[in-house]
Amino acid sequence: MSGLQKVAIVAGGGQNLGEALSHRLAEDGYNVVVADLNEENAKSVASKIALEYRIKAIGIKTDLTNEAEVAAMVEETVSNFGQIDLLVYNAGYAKSSKITDFNLSAWETSMAVNLTGYFLCAREVSKVMIEQGYGNIIQINSKSGKVGSKHNSGYSASKFGGVGLTQSLALDLAEHNIRVNSIMPGNLLNSPMFQSLIPQYAKKLGVSESEVKQIYIDKVPLKRGCEYDDIANAVLFYASDKAAYCTGQSINVTGGQVMF
Repeated sequence: MSGLQKVAIVAGGGQNLGEALSHRLAEDGYNVVVADLNEENAKSVASKIALEYRIKAIGIKTDLTNEAEVAAMVEETVSNFGQIDLLVYNAGYAKSSKITDFNLSAWETSMAVNLTGYFLCAREVSKVMIEQGYGNIIQINSKSGKVGSKHNSGYSASKFGGVGLTQSLALDLAEHNIRVNSIMPGNLLNSPMFQSLIPQYAKKLGVSESEVKQIYIDKVPLKRGCEYDDIANAVLFYASDKAAYCTGQSINVTGGQVMF
């Protein structure tokens, strides 16, 4: 591995979980590339973490579903840093609706953001990692990538696909000293994404919106929602040499709600 400071790309790093992961990676000593569709968010997060952690960080506007933009983002990363140690693919899209009302555009967006974007980023980054002789790729997946999710067919299907892609990438890249794993979070009950889905979940469950959060807490053996730090802790472990013998895995961070 290069003696230079480590470099991480956080794809979908401009807000919420992605922003939290960008901060934790910077705290751990990584220079960080924040790639996000929202250019203002990407550059703002990069500026904040560069100032706070005194590392180099850049924000790059990137449509992660666009082949040319992903290739350009990776090229810009190499131009700025000379290497890529870690890719964290965090971009996600969710639309909750019963299958009979699930429109094609929502399905296609789920596949594009949750699966195709992961494929494109992993493909382009792997070219760099193969050349340098090492690397690490981590997808932020979901417990819905292991168990079906009512009224979330597009999201769950794309996340199941991510598990298969992770395993296939791990097989492709093992000979190049590149490890690939997925992290399967439980419900991020305090996140803006979950909060935005509460009206749809209330309709699905036939309860008031105020009851939704507790219903989801009650599903978890450890009786709390997943937090950003829970996921960041898993990312840092699987990016480290302590996980040197782990590849092709889909690791649950669900408080016991999913156990396989």
